[in-house]
Amino acid sequence: MRPNSLTATMAESRSTARALKVLAVLLFAVLTAVGARAAVPLPGTAVPVTLQTLFVLLAGALLGPKLGAASQMAYLTAGIAGLPVFAAGAGPAYLFGPTGGYLLAFPAAAAAAGWVGRRGPRAGLPAYAWLAGGLFLASLVVFAGGVAQLAVLTGDTERALQLGFMPFLAGDAVKVLIAALVTARLRKGVASALR
Repeated sequence: MRPNSLTATMAESRSTARALKVLAVLLFAVLTAVGARAAVPLPGTAVPVTLQTLFVLLAGALLGPKLGAASQMAYLTAGIAGLPVFAAGAGPAYLFGPTGGYLLAFPAAAAAAGWVGRRGPRAGLPAYAWLAGGLFLASLVVFAGGVAQLAVLTGDTERALQLGFMPFLAGDAVKVLIAALVTARLRKGVASALR
């Protein structure tokens, strides 16, 4: 192969990799928006059950910390710009409501999930247990943001925990297990495609 054609092939390969990364970021931003639309209201709280956390965790675990966080920043940017991607509205004012803290925590949670997704098991733990445990901790980042904002809005941290954390634990445990299973199966292929 001639040096010029090798250089052209390498440049084309880098361009393809960049395009795949952009598409992956946009895909997870869209999936998070779709997850917001799968909202189920719970009695007694303004915070609905959605599938967003599942896609936040998958974005980080599959794309890595930077791209995972970028996907969630893209999602938030779309919502702030007025696109109807949040569970019940859009625009910057939405982030000051009862679910704003959860949404604002999405990039950090995706980054945490990405960190876990890129690491192997530690201390002799089985790979799936390590992954599920780490993704559960990443989901707690979302809860931390949400409960903190609810505490500010209600003026009562205990009430914020009752409204924005306790009713969601079982559902999020299921989402974490699904995210860990999907990540365990797809992680190597996705990482290879995005190199």
